[in-house]
Amino acid sequence: MLIFFMENRFYMSSFKSPKDALSKIASIGGDKSKISLASFIILGFLAGAYIAFGGMLAEIVTSGMNYPVGLKKFFFAAVFPLGLILTVLCSAELFTGSCLYMPVAFLDKKANFKDLLKNLVGSWIFNFIGALFIAFVIAYLSGIMTSEPFSSTAITVASNKVDLNFLQALIRGIGCNWLVCLAIYIAISSEDIISKIVGIWFPIMAFVALGFEHSIANMFFIPLAMFLGAPITINQLFTNLIPVTIGNIIGGALFVGMFYWIVYLKNK
Repeated sequence: MLIFFMENRFYMSSFKSPKDALSKIASIGGDKSKISLASFIILGFLAGAYIAFGGMLAEIVTSGMNYPVGLKKFFFAAVFPLGLILTVLCSAELFTGSCLYMPVAFLDKKANFKDLLKNLVGSWIFNFIGALFIAFVIAYLSGIMTSEPFSSTAITVASNKVDLNFLQALIRGIGCNWLVCLAIYIAISSEDIISKIVGIWFPIMAFVALGFEHSIANMFFIPLAMFLGAPITINQLFTNLIPVTIGNIIGGALFVGMFYWIVYLKNK
């Protein structure tokens, strides 16, 4: 917490300094390596579900809209941050967030490489299960996304994703998690809940509106379209998920985690 002195008065800020926030991120990453397997499975499932809820909400809200494409993308992006808000404030285990927490904890010697690898692989798997649950049970079996115009929107969103080539998906994955991990950095810096929500909202809105790719969100978007009858194969699903996942790791671990660790913690 920062304290400023102005005109003979002390003012206490409601945020941590960037260095203090990064130290907190390293500590959280270290704590993640100590949670029980049962807790890890549950929290991983929940994180995948929360991101899927955000994706489902975005598709519902924008279905049938005849606005200009940029405005429609903004409405889609404006509600999608629900997923990360729930994940951060309700404490779930999200793969893309762990791409920041675990590398910083590893670099700061609060976790070892085995801890890092276990967390990233495990969170990716259990996020996938949570996202699939929402896609199949909540969105498909409920009938919410099976009628028009919702089903067409879901199929269009997924089809656009599987049409990306490897390099496009990789770069969009980097851009996505660069912004997602900055959102988490801001949330950790903030001391009150409103600041955390606002700090999360802007970067997440930005990555979605810009057309970047989030591996966990795609674990909802693409399977949902498959359940709805889209001619998308499992091979196409993983042809998207693999480069997007690699890009997400680079965006979070390198462009946020490593860069800020070099600036603030390497020589502490």
